[in-house]
Amino acid sequence: MQWKGRRASGNVEDRRGMGGGGMLMGGGLGGIVLLVIMTFLGGGDLGDVVNNISNTGGQSPAPYEETQQEKDLAEFVSVVLADTEEVWTEEFKKEGMVYKEPTLVLYSGSVQSACGTAGASVGPFYCPGDQKLYIDLSFYDELQSKFQAPGDFAMAYVIAHEVGHHVQTLLGTSDKLNSMRQNLSKTEFNKYQVRFELQADYLAGVWANHAQGMGVVEEGDLEEALNAASAVGDDTIQKRSQGYVVPESFTHGTSEQRKSWFYKGYKAGNLQEGDTFNSREF
Repeated sequence: MQWKGRRASGNVEDRRGMGGGGMLMGGGLGGIVLLVIMTFLGGGDLGDVVNNISNTGGQSPAPYEETQQEKDLAEFVSVVLADTEEVWTEEFKKEGMVYKEPTLVLYSGSVQSACGTAGASVGPFYCPGDQKLYIDLSFYDELQSKFQAPGDFAMAYVIAHEVGHHVQTLLGTSDKLNSMRQNLSKTEFNKYQVRFELQADYLAGVWANHAQGMGVVEEGDLEEALNAASAVGDDTIQKRSQGYVVPESFTHGTSEQRKSWFYKGYKAGNLQEGDTFNSREF
């Protein structure tokens, strides 16, 4: 992806080295539930996430020194965020709406959001309570080594997916999903959560379509994004972590589904064809 020397977003908040201590805020367990819903990675267990969040409180901030790699990554994600701002401002305008730009928070170790205090192991996430994206840049090393999904466009896909959750918040989809939780069993709710996450993948694909139109997509970039989408499928993660698959516990979709919906968004390039909730493909 061609990104060096291009416009970077001004909506970036750098909290690296600050630590994220403090108690949960913004609704207690409800905030945790939203955090889990918004987490980029699939296959996680709520108990693990709760323990991770709870144990980060009260830690003293560690001294932070930015490496050249981190400096480049920070610039890169700022450029990608700027691209998403242009894309969604244009798409919302077509629908007679105004796009409200989110803030991207860079952090190291742990961070406090309106959804609670989270550690880096939660992965990149979006919090609807404050309409901010949270990313520990060390995740990109994990994306390349643990998930075998290298490349700058794989990293861009992560940003675009989280921005997709912001789009869902602005459109009211996030509120609708959260309201379902009170009336459904965990297994039934998981099915809707999968559709929710796949829609964010679709929206990431819409961004990729526009990035192609901007002339910044290079040869092999699309394959990098598709590989990343596949690498974070629930089935792939469960096979790697526990050796077997439990479909009723899926929260983000299979590798094939994540690739498929990202590619649908890439081909369509608009909001209209991304209704995963009423799709008959499930």
